[in-house]
This record gives sequence, C-alpha cells and structure tokens, in this order.
Amino acid sequence: MLITATLDAAGLGLVMPILPTLLDQVGAPDDMIPLHVGLLTALYAIMQFLCAPILGRLSDRFGRRRVLVASLAGATIDYLVLALTDTLWVFYLARAVAGITGATNAVTATVIADITPPDQRAKRYGWLGACYGGGMIAGPAIGGLFGGVSPHLPFLVAAALAGITLVLSASLLRETRPPGSNGSHAQQPGTAKRTAVPGMLILLAVFGIVQFIGQAPGSTWVLFTQQRLDWNPVEVGVSLSIFGMVQVFVQAALTGRIVSRIGETRAILVGIAADAIGLIGLALIASTWAMLPILAALGLGSITLPALQTLLSRRAPEQQQGRLQGTLASLNSLTSIIGPVTFTGIFALTRTNADGTLWICAAALYVLCALLMIRETCASRRSR
Repeated sequence: MLITATLDAAGLGLVMPILPTLLDQVGAPDDMIPLHVGLLTALYAIMQFLCAPILGRLSDRFGRRRVLVASLAGATIDYLVLALTDTLWVFYLARAVAGITGATNAVTATVIADITPPDQRAKRYGWLGACYGGGMIAGPAIGGLFGGVSPHLPFLVAAALAGITLVLSASLLRETRPPGSNGSHAQQPGTAKRTAVPGMLILLAVFGIVQFIGQAPGSTWVLFTQQRLDWNPVEVGVSLSIFGMVQVFVQAALTGRIVSRIGETRAILVGIAADAIGLIGLALIASTWAMLPILAALGLGSITLPALQTLLSRRAPEQQQGRLQGTLASLNSLTSIIGPVTFTGIFALTRTNADGTLWICAAALYVLCALLMIRETCASRRSR
C-alpha cells in the first residue's frame, strides 16, 4: 500500500508543472490558461468531495480491493486521455471522471486501518503521509524534466505509473474488509445508536479545520515570500523542497514514536501548538535565516493529521472504516476548494499594510481546534 501511495502521488505531481503548456497546445487562450488550470483543479476536488464518501461506503460493502482497482483504472484513463486529446472539453470530462473515481487515498488509509493494530496506526499513517509527501516532491521535478522533451510525456509516464499500481493492486492486494462488513448494517434498526460514537463530530470538525489551515502555505507561500523576503523562484523552490523533506522525515520517523509515548490526543495538541508557532513566526519573519526554525516548527506540526486519523479510526466501528476514510477524503477535497480562495483573498486584501494577517488568522483557528480537543477529551473521560 505504501508503494501504491508513493506512485499515486508521484503521478499527480508529474503533471503539475506541464499542465499549462498542454492547455496552450489544445487551443486555450493565453490569458485564460490560469483560469482553466484553476477550474480543472477545482472540478477534480468538487467531484472527489461529492463522491469520496460514496466510494468509502462502497468499499465497506463490496471490498477495498475492488474500489481501489476501479479508482486506479480511472486515474490511468484520465492521464491517457489528457496525454492524447487535442480538445479542451475532453480535459474537463477526464478530470471529472478522475475525481469521481479518485478514492485511492481513502481506500489506502482504510486498508491500513484494516491490517494494523490500533496502537500502530499512527506510525503507519505517518509512513503513508511521508509516501505521499515524497511522491509530491519527486513528481514535479521529474515532470519538469520529461516536459522538456514533450508536454505529453509526463502524462504518459503518469498513466504508466497508475497502470503499474493498478496491476500491483489487482494481483498482490488481498481483500482486507472485515468479515461480515457488507454495508447492510447501515439499514439495520439501532444502527444510528451504535455508530453515533461520542466525540466523532468534534474530531471530524478538528480534522476539517486543520486541513483548511494547511491550505494557507500551499496557496500563498510563493506570493508571501516574494513580497516579504524578496525571494526569487530558486529560493522559493528550495524552501518548499526543504519544507517537504522536513515533513517527510517527521511523519516517517517521529509521528509513531511521539504518539506511542504521549497518546493521540496529546500528540494532536503538540502538533497544533507547533504549527501555530510556525504560522506566527511567518507573520513576524524579517530575514531568510529565520525561516529555518519556522520550517522546523511547521514540520513538527505535520504530526497532527496522522494522530487525528488514528484517533478517528479508533473511534469508528471496524465495519465502517471505509465510510470514515471516505468522509476524511471528502473533507480534504472541500478544504482544497475553499482554502486557497480564502487565504489568497486575505493576502490580496492585506498585502499592502499587513501581509502577515493570513498567518495570524490561520493560527487563530488553531485556538478553536485546541478548545475543541480539550472539550472532546473531557467529554470522553466523563463517558467512561
């Protein structure tokens, strides 16, 4: 599953640098290419937001393997169509289909929950996050190199990676769905009472807020560092690479150890505090060298999501792990739609006199997360 995650992320990253060039070749006007890139990205996220919970439930009913294979088949077809088409509307159709079938992340996380004891899930989810991060670091660099040969080549390579992952999953992955988990429990009397696990809604709210905050660096890093620190593209690229490598290291090497030592809830609070400190540091930064401790703090903050995912998977019934992971994937897609618009909008409104406002706003949301976690912990203790 970790190989699947790495190849899937690398395939996504491969096509990112070259998409504008390919849009130009299919006849998109130059001044409309940024809009088309944004619309294609939003379309994929919207379709995944709508369909990920459904696919999660289908994996509970029909099995993880079938849904994963279908998702990878959709990704393979999407990349092939993007590589071979010369029609703009086909781009949109392919992206919509890819979003509908894009349950790879959710099913991979569900399989990990199925095969991993609860006390080891944080470690495995950390590895999973590191694999996605590593793939997203390597993918754009490789895509840029292949794109220099032909703008179609990165999409063909991405299709090949998705196809390889499809073959590996179809031939090697065993079904991990728990026995008796066929989705029929959703129709049985008393189900709502059994599945209304205390604190789940609070934890889902915290997960959504943390994912939303995570959109701030991804959408405004280039704009902010170029304005505040006068960085050139090389410096921006190096900083993003360092940030990605720090996150990969923390998630792969530290998340499991931290959670096993202090527990999921405390690890979440530590991650929230570290990320908030990093965000406040960004708001106050005045020199390039100050970025190093800030990146370290933001990197430590990356333990938050694996710890949250572990705590949520503990609370959810084993027969509904697919439904849970589909919901988490849907929240991720929703925040990837509204987050960039929100944070770039804040930056646009405040860049003249207070360009660090967006980081203060993001850090303030962590106060809400901390209060919700404290409330959930107190309620959980009272219910025991």
